[in-house]
Amino acid sequence: MTVAVSPSPSDRRTLTVCGGAHALHDGFTDLLNVLYPLLQSQFGLSYGAIGALKTVYSGAMASGQIPSGRLAERFGGVRVLALGTTLIAVGYCLAGFTGSLYGVIAGLLLAGLGGSTQHPIASSLVAAAYHGPRSRTALGTYNFTGDVGKVLLPALFALVAASLGWQQAMVVMAALAVLGATIILASLKPIVTHGTAEPAKNIAGQDRPWAYWLLFSIHIADDLVRTGFLIFLPFLLRDKGADLPTIGLGLSLMFAGGAAGKLVMGWVGQKLGVVPSVVLTEVATTLLILAILPLSLELALVLLPAVGLMLNGTSSVLYGTVPEFISPEKRTHAFAVFYTGGSVAGATGPLLFGLMGDQIGLTTALAVVASVALTTVPMVWALRPAFRSEGVSP
Repeated sequence: MTVAVSPSPSDRRTLTVCGGAHALHDGFTDLLNVLYPLLQSQFGLSYGAIGALKTVYSGAMASGQIPSGRLAERFGGVRVLALGTTLIAVGYCLAGFTGSLYGVIAGLLLAGLGGSTQHPIASSLVAAAYHGPRSRTALGTYNFTGDVGKVLLPALFALVAASLGWQQAMVVMAALAVLGATIILASLKPIVTHGTAEPAKNIAGQDRPWAYWLLFSIHIADDLVRTGFLIFLPFLLRDKGADLPTIGLGLSLMFAGGAAGKLVMGWVGQKLGVVPSVVLTEVATTLLILAILPLSLELALVLLPAVGLMLNGTSSVLYGTVPEFISPEKRTHAFAVFYTGGSVAGATGPLLFGLMGDQIGLTTALAVVASVALTTVPMVWALRPAFRSEGVSP
């Protein structure tokens, strides 16, 4: 029997600060979806070029995640996380102060590298503070906080950009990043991010590489759908007649639904099991994206929270399942690889879908994005034997 242990003030502070870092970093990433239409208007960019800009950011983030984990082991996760947050500020300042396309590209590259520190390091800091059975609940809370940033920062950026211009809005976001880095350094003590896992005795988490990699493949497909829909959503809303603040509102509505999805689907996953939950979210994602295409702007805005709920709900189920297939001492690296895979999908998907949009049009490209979600159904069905061998409901 496992005895519940109340978290110490230090544990709670770690979760609070790491959750705040997650909110900032995810918000900094997703506010770029508001920036892209502004850049398209100013520089006359194609959908393919917009996808390439997103690939610069996501590619830098993908390439930096595993090295960030290694640097954290050597220099301390708190220092590296604060440095990465500061690097985002430098990148956004560069984009804002130069106002040129090349300055934006360089700024996105730096910001992507800075953003690569957050997921592997902050999740490891939380897992180190809440090791053992408590880590699932703590990591679920941490996962939810990212969507809080996705709701708030794109809307804030849209309001500032509408009032002052996108360059000034980027500088305001940079100031928030500096504030965040300062709080991280001032609030957290260095915490070892490896070697704190409890032995794998009488708990779920025996190594099942085939199941982990199948789960990884589902994660990739799910991320392709999410990033593909996000890259097109601002343009879809614009074509329906939305102005800039309304586009920001639409993104915030979708992210609010996504935040709810991470909480709701975590509970649904416990009640129904992983396989039915993933099938539910992915099929619903396909149907909802297809449904939103012909709707008016007003009806599309009403439907966006439901799209976000299903689009983001899958991730809560997937991340919570990783520990069931990996022994505790290997989980830090397994999560780093898992996050990196999602970042690679986030880097390549928008470019491919953007080029596709240039060729076949926005609506047809979004229909293709929606259909990708259905590829996860046979994969998650193939996971059922792994859950049966653990005695867990699939």
